[in-house]
Amino acid sequence: MREILGRRRKFSLRRGARSPLLRAALTCATEWQWPVVPGVGLRSGGGRPRVCGCPDPECAVPGGHPFDPVLLAATTDPRMVRWWWGNRPTAPLLLATGGPAPCAVSLPAVAAARALAVFDRAGVRLGPVVATPTRWSLLVEPYSLEDLGELLNQQDWVPSSLRFHGEGGYVVLPPSQTGLGRVRWERPPLRRSGRPWLPQVATVVNALVEASTSAPDGGSRLAY
Repeated sequence: MREILGRRRKFSLRRGARSPLLRAALTCATEWQWPVVPGVGLRSGGGRPRVCGCPDPECAVPGGHPFDPVLLAATTDPRMVRWWWGNRPTAPLLLATGGPAPCAVSLPAVAAARALAVFDRAGVRLGPVVATPTRWSLLVEPYSLEDLGELLNQQDWVPSSLRFHGEGGYVVLPPSQTGLGRVRWERPPLRRSGRPWLPQVATVVNALVEASTSAPDGGSRLAY
C-alpha cells in the first residue's frame, strides 16, 4: 500500500510540473518574491460545473478565494509551491497582498477599461493589471493601512466602486480559472530580471479620482 501511495504521489507531482499554474506560481514566488497560496478551486456538482470547492453553495467568488491552506500560509518557498500545485495542478493562483508584497486597487471591469484609456492619454505609467470578467486589479507598491487612510483623507471624493487590497487581502493571478471566468493579464508584468515595476498607490488613486471627475459634462468618465 505504501508503495502504491508513493507512486501516486510521484505521478501527481510530475503532472503538476506541467501545470501552467505551477510555472506561474514559481515565477511569482522565486523570481519576484511574491507570496502565493492556492485558491479553493472548483468542483462539479448538480449539473453546475463551476461550483466552488468550499462548503458555501452560494459562494460569491467561486473557486477564487483561499480555504485550505488559509491565506496566512502564503509563501515564497519553492518546495511548498511545488507541493501545492503538484497535488492540485488546476488550483487558482492567489497573491497575498501587503507587507513586502504588492498591493492592489481594483474597480469594475468596464470602468477599468475606460480608466486605462484615460491613463494612456494622460501619460500615467501603470504596472501589471489583472483582468477578470467582473473586476480589474491594478497592482501597486506595498502600502500600509495608515498610508492608505492618509491618502484617502486628502481626497474630496473617491469612487465608491474602488476596492483596496492591502495587508490581509489577496488578488487572483493569471492563468487561474474561477467560477467567474478566466483570469488574464491586461497589462503583463515587464519581463526582466528582478521584480516587476509597480507604481505608488497615490499615483493610481489620484489618477482615478481625476478621471472620475473630469468629464466635460461634469459627470464621470468611469461611469459603468
